[in-house]
Amino acid sequence: MSNFLKLIYNEVLKIFIKKSTWIMFALLAIILVGFAFLNNTLVEEYTKDNWKDKLHQENMELQKELDEAKEGSDDFFKEFALSEIERNNYHIEHDIMPLQNGAWSFAHDGSTILGLVSMFTIIIAAGIVANEFNHGTIKLLLIRPIQRSTILLSKYLTVLLFGLFTTIILLFLSLGIGAIFFGIEEMPQIVLEQQDGFTHVSLIKETILKYSYYFVNVIIFATLAFMISVLFRSNALAIGVSIFLLLTGGAIVQFLSDREWAKYILFANTNLKQYANGSPPFEGMTLSFSITVLAVYYLIFITLTWFSFTKRDVAGT
Repeated sequence: MSNFLKLIYNEVLKIFIKKSTWIMFALLAIILVGFAFLNNTLVEEYTKDNWKDKLHQENMELQKELDEAKEGSDDFFKEFALSEIERNNYHIEHDIMPLQNGAWSFAHDGSTILGLVSMFTIIIAAGIVANEFNHGTIKLLLIRPIQRSTILLSKYLTVLLFGLFTTIILLFLSLGIGAIFFGIEEMPQIVLEQQDGFTHVSLIKETILKYSYYFVNVIIFATLAFMISVLFRSNALAIGVSIFLLLTGGAIVQFLSDREWAKYILFANTNLKQYANGSPPFEGMTLSFSITVLAVYYLIFITLTWFSFTKRDVAGT
């Protein structure tokens, strides 16, 4: 095994011998089991014999509420009701039964807690360098005949591997718990709303794409936390700032939605899934535009991190 792989192995070992790491995975499992119990009670079940009749009934009820609604009142409900009627009609016309509880539909719904994966990866990224300073082990690390950039790279790649592993764990936990509670569907299809109407795709493909797209978000915020921890040698600051931006980024973009320059903000570009749905936050934004913006931010984060760790008097702290 090369020295570089040994470095990564040692960093991975440091992460997985901590109880806090296993608490993170246990928390994901507990939340998913809770979701499964809720789904058992809240999700309406359709059967092959009655699903079209139920959708027709839903449309009639929605149309009745629309007819009774006063002009200009509750526009949000009107848009929602019209969209649901159109969605139900699409299901009926294309003979696609609405999603039922199953392993893949549960995994698709489980993607709603992918934000926890980003948070957990931020915590790891914030501590993997800063804790070396806090515990005084950075001096022992740097007296070894290994370049600082190599040490830094091994730690950074370990963070990304943890993020990837946790994303995969969430997917497989969702599939496993979904299969135990609901069974496995046969070639499920999902109906999606896009700018030009509705379409349907394989639920398996859509679920894998959803997790894959979100991993870009994990990489960006993990890199941000990693940079802050190296620059300021503080895991608390890195965790606080990164999680705050993770949680408020969407609101910031929404607040600045009337500004043309806001499309260059990092948070306006981290959700690449928005292009699959045809709904970018700013007119004129494209997938290549967002990838370019993310690449620029990424290079800035990495460059600042590298210069700070390799050029400053790290061992003297």
